[in-house]
Amino acid sequence: MGKKRKHSETQTAEPTKKDEGAPERPTRTLLGWKDKEEAKQQTQSNTDSSQFFRNKEKVMVTCSRRINYRYRHLMLNLVSVLPHCKKDNKVESRSSKGATLNELIELRGCSSCFVGNIKIFMWMAKSPSGPSVKFLVNAVHTMEELKLTGNHLKGSRPLLTFSSNFEKDVHWKLLKEMIIQIFGTPKEHRKSKPYHDHIFVFSIVDDHIWFRNYQISVPHNESDKMVRGGLDKMTLIEVGPRFCLNPIKIFAGSFGGPTLYENPFYVSPNQIRALEKKQKAGKYAKKVKAKTRRKMHELSNPLEPDEFADMWRE
Repeated sequence: MGKKRKHSETQTAEPTKKDEGAPERPTRTLLGWKDKEEAKQQTQSNTDSSQFFRNKEKVMVTCSRRINYRYRHLMLNLVSVLPHCKKDNKVESRSSKGATLNELIELRGCSSCFVGNIKIFMWMAKSPSGPSVKFLVNAVHTMEELKLTGNHLKGSRPLLTFSSNFEKDVHWKLLKEMIIQIFGTPKEHRKSKPYHDHIFVFSIVDDHIWFRNYQISVPHNESDKMVRGGLDKMTLIEVGPRFCLNPIKIFAGSFGGPTLYENPFYVSPNQIRALEKKQKAGKYAKKVKAKTRRKMHELSNPLEPDEFADMWRE
């Protein structure tokens, strides 16, 4: 058998006293070593930042099936211009309204939506409470079609400019606020760049909203270097796309609800096509009337018989 240990050996060693002059070891976290003062400062900054509003706007861009190629390319241009948007698959035209789209927007984690329809219509909606606007899209020119010389960096934040007409009526003010929330890229968005190098221009002409996208061109040579605040050498170069929005109705809800505004000057494309058909039908009726008048004239004014008509028949 082994020897028994003495009582003095079984006693646990007393913990060594910490040196008061030595610095305290920082606590270890999942992100690395961290001092207590840094942790306090970080928690304080987080509480301060939580008191301020943070813009978390996300826009879903989609369209219905069997859409025209020109409007499909327009939707792709909007996706490339807006870094805070999410592209989704095409939806059926029957399910492109109401609760189906609101549920799809919620699943994608978005708060706004662009929906292109078959019949050259576009919806701009805030989900789920609204409001929403239905537009007729005219004068569409995509980036590939225009082939302009402007070329701003992808993901940069745009400056939004509006004409003074937006302050005249209430419905234009509402549309301006919706455009600011949807087209304005949130600050410090993960897909956006922290600078501005292009401008979105929204102007009202003949009760239509015209959209233009311009690049801010600044000379970068040492000799032509622009002085801070000087705008003499700054130029604007158009990038594209171009399109015109004709507002039809503004609804209080998302893709429906009570009507807040209805455009009294709006004429649907079906009515325009019906008028064109009537004009074509009028041309045909004029031709028929001209033929009948010619026959009546020939009957009322017969030609005299020619005495030399049967000369060569013998």
